[in-house]
Amino acid sequence: MNEVKQEYISLQCQRVKQALEKKRFLCDVVKDAKEARKMIHSLIEENQSVSFGGSMTLEETGILDELRSMPIQLQDRNVPFSSREQRDNLLRQAFTSDVFVTSTNAITLQGELYNVDGTGNRVAAMIFGPKKVIVVCGCNKICRDMNEAEKRLACVAAPMNAIRLHRDTPCTKIGECCNCMSDDRICDAYVRIGRCHEEHRIHVILIEEAYGY
Repeated sequence: MNEVKQEYISLQCQRVKQALEKKRFLCDVVKDAKEARKMIHSLIEENQSVSFGGSMTLEETGILDELRSMPIQLQDRNVPFSSREQRDNLLRQAFTSDVFVTSTNAITLQGELYNVDGTGNRVAAMIFGPKKVIVVCGCNKICRDMNEAEKRLACVAAPMNAIRLHRDTPCTKIGECCNCMSDDRICDAYVRIGRCHEEHRIHVILIEEAYGY
């Protein structure tokens, strides 16, 4: 990346950091995935119970593999399950975990997190339950405001995730949300977190590189 692009990204990340901190979030800006993984180590203590939300960012940054290598009690949602009930029971354990690690679909320059979920387990845990929430976010998800964040979800995050999950929805055909009524729809719960209710409970790690959808 050339110096001008890097400086611009750094400026945007610092703007987001300042906005988040005014709204009681914690935020650290890191240069790359390696620094993000190092920070994960510093934020999670040995033997803590840890769960995570579905996230391509966590996969692409290597954070999922990092979590699996750590001396923690990891509730791994990606292991094979014998039944849907067994998987749902594991997902519910997130609400009593010490730490919940996830990403966000969009983050605004005003310090807001915006997400859409199907079942809602990810956004529910972000709002309440786990003692600490760590949100790992690439700079590609920074949006000017909520209008831009809504467009990002409709034209980027939602269709790309539907394609990844092999859903038979209109957005997988045209690359844009159609607000469909398909049984395969994954956009059911829209959540805007405008302020961290419990001060410093949500800790955002903002990476000066692009990751995830």
